[in-house]
Amino acid sequence: MGAAGVARKGRCVPPGVARKCPVSGRRRRLEGWENQRGGMDPELFEAARAVREKAYAPYSRFLVGAALRTEAGSVRVGCNVENAAYPLGCCAESAAIAVMIAASSGPEDRRIAAICIVAETVDGRLTTPCGGCRQRMAEFAGPDVEIQLADPDGRTCSFRLGTLLPEAFGLGRRP
Repeated sequence: MGAAGVARKGRCVPPGVARKCPVSGRRRRLEGWENQRGGMDPELFEAARAVREKAYAPYSRFLVGAALRTEAGSVRVGCNVENAAYPLGCCAESAAIAVMIAASSGPEDRRIAAICIVAETVDGRLTTPCGGCRQRMAEFAGPDVEIQLADPDGRTCSFRLGTLLPEAFGLGRRP
């Protein structure tokens, strides 16, 4: 079982072991878990991969899908939506968080237990969330929440949110 209570398939490399990271391509000591292909939450992966196909990205043609599981067990999805005025676009992770809040039925439905983000690789590396999305996730998730990155073929890598955003800004109030 993963930290978020999700059963894992495949091999996982425990924290503290040096591995070549599929995101950066460098060898490093992992603070979170790194999964080999097949080590992801299949429901979140399939939901993120499916919603990715609905993304509106006519300018970059870079489709991204995100699926998150709330602490109540609900799965919420979002995709990126671009705009001709670039700063007005919406990232997939932010869209999934907005759907989570809009559909919530209680406090447990407003907390992220796990999230999977599916996008094409860039220069052979998996795509990580932007800084803004990392901060948005930190608003609704603790530092030990698993962030699964995947390409559409299922190559994965997982991090703890605290590894991706070690010093998240916060005012001490959480939903």
